[in-house]
Amino acid sequence: AQVVASRSFTDFTPQVTFSIKKCDVHGLEEGPPDTSVLTRDQGLGFYRCMQTIRRMELKADQLYKQKIIRGFCHLYDGQVAIPLIQSGIERTDHVITAYRAHGFTYTRGVSAKEILAELTGRKGGVAKGKGGSMHMYAPHFYGGNGIVGAQVPLGAGVALACQYRGNDQICVAVYGDGAANQGQLFETYNMAALWKLPCVFVCENNRYGMGTAVERAAASTDYYKRGDYIPGLRVDGMDVLCVREATKFAADHCRSGKGPILLELQTYRYHGHSMSDPGVSYRTREEIQEVRTKNDPISMLKERMLSNNMASTEEFKEIDIEIRKEVEEAAQFATSDPEPPLDDLCNCIYHNSPPLEVRGTHPWAKLVSVSSS
Repeated sequence: AQVVASRSFTDFTPQVTFSIKKCDVHGLEEGPPDTSVLTRDQGLGFYRCMQTIRRMELKADQLYKQKIIRGFCHLYDGQVAIPLIQSGIERTDHVITAYRAHGFTYTRGVSAKEILAELTGRKGGVAKGKGGSMHMYAPHFYGGNGIVGAQVPLGAGVALACQYRGNDQICVAVYGDGAANQGQLFETYNMAALWKLPCVFVCENNRYGMGTAVERAAASTDYYKRGDYIPGLRVDGMDVLCVREATKFAADHCRSGKGPILLELQTYRYHGHSMSDPGVSYRTREEIQEVRTKNDPISMLKERMLSNNMASTEEFKEIDIEIRKEVEEAAQFATSDPEPPLDDLCNCIYHNSPPLEVRGTHPWAKLVSVSSS
């Protein structure tokens, strides 16, 4: 049944300036503003985006447990405000991240349908069913990467290309608190600082690397100071407005030729590290529940908008119904779309011309399945 809003849109407050948590700063005289202007349309857009990512991840969780999705799968539920880094940069800017990539894939313009179909290994998936959870790509988005921390030097390489071409673009390289202890990150910081690369390093600090609390793995958990000569910000990564303002600030810093900057976004994951991790052996259920209750990105945004008369409860309900329908249809597609054909196996290895030899096969050799099915 159609839900009819009892008030007309003219009754809503079109724009509100919110006070947000001040960032901790390193190597900077001042950080981003501690206020953020949110319009009604932006607020509803952010809500829709975060809620879609959450629904998509919950559906992936369900499909995995039904053994329809196999292999690696790292869910983003809880960290849903972070992919809205997109609201602080341009569509032409570049993003590269690790294997917890579904949320970023969505904000870089890929539909829930293509993401879920990729998870189930179908032809209609964003990487034609060949990449799975950890390897999704889109224009200016260099995907999830399976090697811990390896996306950071690649991101600096993309930033070097931006600088070389002088196109005013920047690269955002995202990694977790676990990857922050990798040697290749420090090598990358060094080169980025030396060459003043337009790179925003983003540490998603969700407090646990796999199952190890940050205090047990890092001598210093002030990740935003780890770049040493690179200025840094510590940001509330559960508040979408803090994420947007910090990203805008960081993007301006890079574009003005000041070199790299490091953002530590403090966040939390509700699920385990991956599907094989129940997520409760190294932390309590109470801890997870407390974050869900007091600090959830979606609830906080919704509460802000409702208490400032920017939207109605009915509107949020309508959006939720639409999203649920969209994700259901995406799951339907992801379970009915055919798998890629066998003779597609050696395609797309190179950008244009097919290679002469691919692991003992060549383009004119007909591939034959030897599985017993």
